[in-house]
Amino acid sequence: MATKQIIHGIYSDEVPLLDACAKLRASGIRIKDVFTPFPVHGIDPVVGVPRTRIAICAFIYGITGLSLATLMMWYMMVHDWPNDIGGKPNWNYYSAIPAFIPITFESTVFCAAHGMSLTYLLRCWLVPGAKAKNPDPRTTDDKFMIYLELNEEQSKKADEILRSTGAEEVNYKGTITIEPKY
Repeated sequence: MATKQIIHGIYSDEVPLLDACAKLRASGIRIKDVFTPFPVHGIDPVVGVPRTRIAICAFIYGITGLSLATLMMWYMMVHDWPNDIGGKPNWNYYSAIPAFIPITFESTVFCAAHGMSLTYLLRCWLVPGAKAKNPDPRTTDDKFMIYLELNEEQSKKADEILRSTGAEEVNYKGTITIEPKY
């Protein structure tokens, strides 16, 4: 079993935070997480966060909305109760496609937006009753924090980097025991 130290590097601005993240990654130290009071543009590649797959989910939800809208319009306007509306008979689906475009678009956007929202909330586990994962409440107000889990030799190097990049505080929050994976 290995033990790792938990280190919090607290900053008052995002520019030194980005600099510290770049230097930590360049020295081979893995950043566990970064907590900021607002989204910091360009931090994902610096920290090493992989690209999100929510765009794939959005495409799937959009195709689902398009399919459901097409099926609904075909059933209502062609199969079940065909009507002659404004001189445009609906005896087959393809002749009335221009009239169906707004409904198709709105259904696609509706399903994609709601599906992405639900996926995001469930993936981040932002549900009622979930415990907050923020280790320092100041990061919701005006502080920026780098969260590290490192072994003994890495923590010395990380401490030097954090202090040299202008960290206001470098806090050691204890150790955790890591079970080996077999």
